[in-house]
Amino acid sequence: MNWFKSSHSGGQTDCVEVAWLPAGGVGVRDSKNPAGPALTFTAAEWTTFIAALRVDRLDG
Repeated sequence: MNWFKSSHSGGQTDCVEVAWLPAGGVGVRDSKNPAGPALTFTAAEWTTFIAALRVDRLDG
């Protein structure tokens, strides 16, 4: 599995990393703790999450 950071991270080390999982899922982890736990999302959950970020609906 290949983890990657957003191109918007600008080379910073304290970032969220994402990996595309089998069957279309998505993994998310803390780049400072790559051996630590990761969150996993189905493709539908990830799409909903990203859509909410784009319209800034996660603050309440």
